[in-house]
Amino acid sequence: MELDTLITGAQVIDGTGSPRRAADVGIRGGRIATITAPGGLAGATARTTVTATGRILAPGFIDIHTHSDVTLLDNPGGESKVHQGVTTEVTGNCSYSPFPIGAPGPEPMRGLLRSALDTSLPWTWTDLDGWAEVHHQVGISINLAPLVGHSAVRFAAGLADDRRPTDAELAHMQRLIAGSIEQGAFGMSTGLTLPPSSYGQTDELVALASAMTPYPGAFYASHARVWGGNHVGAVEEAAEIGRRAGVPVEYSHIAIIDTRAHGHPEQLTDVIDRALAGGLDLTADVYPYTAAGTGLNQFLPEWAQEGGPEAMLARLRDPATRARIRADSAKGWFRGLPWDFDSLVLSDLFTDRNRHLLGLSLAAAARDRGEDPLDTFLNLIDEEDNGAGIVAHNRTDPDMRAFLAHPAIMVGSDGNAISPDGPHGLPLRPHPRFYGTYPRILGRYVRDLPTVTLEQAVHKMSGMPAARMGMTERGVVAEGLIADLVVFDPATVADQATFTEPHQLPVGIGDVFVNGVAVVANGVHTGARPGTVLRRGMA
Repeated sequence: MELDTLITGAQVIDGTGSPRRAADVGIRGGRIATITAPGGLAGATARTTVTATGRILAPGFIDIHTHSDVTLLDNPGGESKVHQGVTTEVTGNCSYSPFPIGAPGPEPMRGLLRSALDTSLPWTWTDLDGWAEVHHQVGISINLAPLVGHSAVRFAAGLADDRRPTDAELAHMQRLIAGSIEQGAFGMSTGLTLPPSSYGQTDELVALASAMTPYPGAFYASHARVWGGNHVGAVEEAAEIGRRAGVPVEYSHIAIIDTRAHGHPEQLTDVIDRALAGGLDLTADVYPYTAAGTGLNQFLPEWAQEGGPEAMLARLRDPATRARIRADSAKGWFRGLPWDFDSLVLSDLFTDRNRHLLGLSLAAAARDRGEDPLDTFLNLIDEEDNGAGIVAHNRTDPDMRAFLAHPAIMVGSDGNAISPDGPHGLPLRPHPRFYGTYPRILGRYVRDLPTVTLEQAVHKMSGMPAARMGMTERGVVAEGLIADLVVFDPATVADQATFTEPHQLPVGIGDVFVNGVAVVANGVHTGARPGTVLRRGMA
């Protein structure tokens, strides 16, 4: 037998949750050609042989929650993710997709989340097909699987304001969503603490999600309304939308961020259990950290963000309106969550004036500037033209571990595919989840602080997200499937990224294959760019 790659001596964990087994695996033409008992391929010839004795061979990890929508255009190697064993990034989350683009053009979306959704390349596309073609022209090292975002759809329909859509506007948005699904989007996402998505009421979201009903497997992914005191209601609303629209639901980055409610993860998982018992296809994802990462603008009152980034900045720069913003902000963020300026650490600042503040808390930055922290918060949004980002330390490890252990909850990083030496590299200090999510699960929460078994962890990283995405060709190690694979050492795999030094690649992950091509070999990126944009029903 002639093979492209032969992997020998591995312990195969196939992504289904089944126990590991010893096997040799052959790759040919981008697919898993054969799986045999150890030594069963002794007569085969292969251009490359990987000796995996003592190591695990698993499906490449499918990151169900990312914001790598355009980062690979500047960082096509995707080092922060592929070195973790991630072979597919699910994009368009939290209502943020770079398509569809309507009459207002791309600037509203580019400005909305400038540090994550911007690139040095012009946005020449208007739809999913055009966005995919640009990625294929550049060449990327990992796969992308897009969702269509509610904020993008609202902007494209000219609906940036805090109001209900007219019947005509609602019908327009439904057509935009259906059009994106027909072009291959796997589902629709919302960001219900993030304007303009947060302006959408439940009935609007049900109507929009219903546009996906004719497309089997298309699902609703919700960054929910986690306002102060609404952590349970947020899950309940997501379930209600799924039930009324008749579509599956993915609850994004499940957590309790209201410090007054820490220690009660069962309040959220009970909602999931009741929904499952009632027949709703509801899953969730979690990342293994006690901090979030986001744009500083998201802490502003909703009314201040109405109309998009330029309108928001204009309000901040008007003294009278700024005074009103400050007064409302003093009451708390996310409708009443209490401020803790020591817990909010600056991660993204782009101006020479402010770059020395990177890594400082808002409280420390305020001391450096001789200001009240509330004024520093507002000033940095203004001075950075809405590009300021933070890491928010606002959750607990016991809560996170309870979510990770739940059978309906998988792993998603909420991070981006970037490169340490790219435009999102130093001196910026992104959340360490960009580099560490998957090895952190395998090392810390499988080996060191056992929370899930290795087979369960791999399932939550591969087979389970593949099932949610409706992917039939990936996510499992089986003959005939596409060879997205990772080889790692369970004894040494670990994350190295920290909040102070996030641009650190993990250890213990030696080989990664994307579409049968080695992108990481012996721990080194090969420079190969075999990634592609995947489409619903064709992955």
